[in-house]
Amino acid sequence: MLSSAIFMVVYFIFFAAVHSFLADPRSKSRGKKALDKAFDLWQRLVYNLLALLMVFPFLFILAFMPDKTIYIIPAPWSWLMACIQLLAAIALLVTLRQTGIFFFMGLSQLQDQDSRPNRGKQLVTGGFYGCIRNPLFFFAAIFLWSSPIMTENLLAFNILATVYFYIGARHEERSLKDEFGPVYEDYRKNVPMFLPRLRCSGHPMRK
Repeated sequence: MLSSAIFMVVYFIFFAAVHSFLADPRSKSRGKKALDKAFDLWQRLVYNLLALLMVFPFLFILAFMPDKTIYIIPAPWSWLMACIQLLAAIALLVTLRQTGIFFFMGLSQLQDQDSRPNRGKQLVTGGFYGCIRNPLFFFAAIFLWSSPIMTENLLAFNILATVYFYIGARHEERSLKDEFGPVYEDYRKNVPMFLPRLRCSGHPMRK
């Protein structure tokens, strides 16, 4: 079991390094200079496909490498945790709809640049984004930690994933600051990063 956890940590360091490099605004800036319009068209889709491929080793470790059960929550509490996971999954889908599922996937960017609407781009600050700046990472963390079954490998994965959510959020916020400037700074000062406020408000803000 220890070797499984060590393997997961080592691979996570590689995973985080690659994605941190690709998500860094300086790397994006160099890519845009080198590829011009092609970068805007393909960057998000290629990034997501690479992320999907790089997730498979984690799944292999969780499914096939030696492991040990830490706890199993009995019914009816396991049903409650399963309901929490379901609500977290629904919240993730709602959050994706707020920003555009196809945009998140990188498919909207493949439309012709002259025909797709890119004027008056908006920073979404309503819905869940009015409560917390990183709802995708927040709900993903809730989903992971609400599992009624916990093993040593899954515990290691959850800890590493939570750490990466923070790292990813920091990189994402740097990109949004570069893109929206003072508008995002004002939003950042009024909405917490990871601990949601009880009263949610806001609306799309134009760049």
